[in-house]
Amino acid sequence: MNNLIWFGNDLRVNDNQSLSNAMQGDNVLAVYFFDPRYYTRDSFGFKKTERFRARFLIETVSELKVNLQTIHIPLLVFHDRPETVLPDLVNKYSIHQIFKQKEWTAEETSILNKVKSNLAPGVQIIESFDQFLFHPDDLPYPSFHSIPNVFTQFRKRCEKEAAVRPIVSKPSPLPKTNLVENQTKIPTLKDLGLDDFEIDPKSAFPFKGGENEALNRLQHYFWDTQKLAYYKKTRNGLVGTDYSSKFSPWLANGSISAKTIYWEVKKFEKEIKKNQDTYWLVFELIWRDYFKYVSLKHGNHIFKLGGILQKDYSWKSDEHHLKSWIEGTTSEPFVNANMKELRQTGWMSNRGRQNVASFWAKELKQDWRIGAAYFESMLLDYDVHSNWGNWMYNSGVGNDPRDRKFNIKRQADMYDSKGKFQNLWLQETLF
Repeated sequence: MNNLIWFGNDLRVNDNQSLSNAMQGDNVLAVYFFDPRYYTRDSFGFKKTERFRARFLIETVSELKVNLQTIHIPLLVFHDRPETVLPDLVNKYSIHQIFKQKEWTAEETSILNKVKSNLAPGVQIIESFDQFLFHPDDLPYPSFHSIPNVFTQFRKRCEKEAAVRPIVSKPSPLPKTNLVENQTKIPTLKDLGLDDFEIDPKSAFPFKGGENEALNRLQHYFWDTQKLAYYKKTRNGLVGTDYSSKFSPWLANGSISAKTIYWEVKKFEKEIKKNQDTYWLVFELIWRDYFKYVSLKHGNHIFKLGGILQKDYSWKSDEHHLKSWIEGTTSEPFVNANMKELRQTGWMSNRGRQNVASFWAKELKQDWRIGAAYFESMLLDYDVHSNWGNWMYNSGVGNDPRDRKFNIKRQADMYDSKGKFQNLWLQETLF
């Protein structure tokens, strides 16, 4: 039987359920698409994927190709639409089954439906929920439709009643076959319509994409420096590479799984130290899960102006405010520093994200979806569920039961009392 694994946001060979399932076949072929739709402009005028995440993705796919070669699986890479290419691949290589990670948001579902409508009858597409810490089948709820709208309730019950599944082992190499001669090429930034760039020396995330890079980071943060033992104390930092784990870009494109990180935390707790800091990294992984379940439960409401609460606020859309916010020339230096960091590196701290989102939505009262779309374009670690879930949360249309508004000056005093971060980014810079 000939199987094909269609990679998406699961760009790894370790702990990959779809890969493990596909390996039960006689011959296995892998494919990844740089879908042109993700490199066009959205309805707000932003490129859906800017150069920071695009290069990180190119690096990731390049590493995946090498890692798959070690288990004798060729990775075909196309700068094309899946519905155009996949049916031909299926026919050419007599593919019986296609394995992929399950997605449910609108764009991904639309693409999958287009592929299905173009495939020959009898070709199966088998999807796996493989981006969670707690698998949907293991939730302590009848279904994801019944998860609570308050995170704390979800977290406490999952911690008490749900178990994290073991890691799926890296598959053993297949026998070498001549199923395919791979002449496809991974696109360059220029091919994707983007400019190349040098990493800013001030960046808090100077790392490259790829599964090996993610595992190296895990080794560094947990074992070489044991920074995990101080995670909760330092996670609201703003300057440097080690104030937080920085796993999010690799998690976002699936270079590493949440389960891999979880079980490494458990190993660290057993061998080195168990404290509030080690627990807090798991706490953040549960937040990540929660936003995925919010989008599963509420569907396209996470992209709508009223959010999941369907609230009717009087939102504005002012070009002057948008330009000022993006360029970091607002009345708030702390906001400006964070926005300049994002614009020049594709990275922003968790503390920064909450403040600039609150400023955009609660102070300026601008359409929160514009801010979310800009983040989608720029962020190295863009994840559809976390990004739109967090923006709803900070804009009063999501899962914040207290509808908080940040006091930006007080936040700056608390987290950048000596102005180290603001001074770093508010010096005159060339962009």
